[in-house]
Amino acid sequence: MAMQKAELSNAAGAVLLRSDQGGITTLTLNRPNSGNSLSHELVDALQAAWDDIDGDASVRVVVLAASGRLFCTGHDLNESIDAMNDPPVKLAANRSCSRMMQSMLKLSKPIIAKVHGVATAAGCQLMATCDLAVASTEARFATPGVNIGLWCLSPQVALSRTIAPKHAMQMLLTGKLQDAETALRFGLINEVVVPDQLDERVNELAAEIASKSPHSLAMGKRSFYRQLTMPLDEAYEYVDEVIVRAIQSTDAKEGISAFLEKRKPKWTGS
Repeated sequence: MAMQKAELSNAAGAVLLRSDQGGITTLTLNRPNSGNSLSHELVDALQAAWDDIDGDASVRVVVLAASGRLFCTGHDLNESIDAMNDPPVKLAANRSCSRMMQSMLKLSKPIIAKVHGVATAAGCQLMATCDLAVASTEARFATPGVNIGLWCLSPQVALSRTIAPKHAMQMLLTGKLQDAETALRFGLINEVVVPDQLDERVNELAAEIASKSPHSLAMGKRSFYRQLTMPLDEAYEYVDEVIVRAIQSTDAKEGISAFLEKRKPKWTGS
């Protein structure tokens, strides 16, 4: 099943590649000649992938990677220019991309960004929307809309929910490329590794997460993002209710029993 999906998505000219192995699905942005910019086709392909993966019990973790020299340079400016004089078309495209980004947060599987090169504008937004991000020391990050008379409006939504407001404003106001160490200090990424260790580290992290209860991962991710926007008292009230349901799950009962019996748990995903 997984191999068939990989073959179908890896057809010649595909803008998004997919491979599945050991509960880890890797999605690879595949527009290297365009800096992996988010064309309408690529946005639609990502949306279709999230929709498919969400209901696929064989997938435990998703790795988002990119082909070529750059990670993602944002929206395809050629398409943006074409839509400049047609506001309804531009609005529809914006809403499709925003829906795709929100689908990442709603996805029941954790997403790890593997960033080997430049991630700018909506590409930075895409990376920031992932649950975790591991970057090469060669990676660079920016929201450069201000440099061309625009403001990175959509990217600021993800950015301002990931890093401190002053760090976000520094990126938005200057449009400058920030190196990986600065991005780590800002809290934009989780780890920085040398280029030849990037694959190994991401695989290690993905495998570690994939070994956990699928039910726990799905419930945990959903509850994390939901409580994040709540006032403190509402957040505690919400998680108090969630824990009552969580502890009744088959995986929770199995996990507790396995811990007490000093054995490896056998997850069912329920």
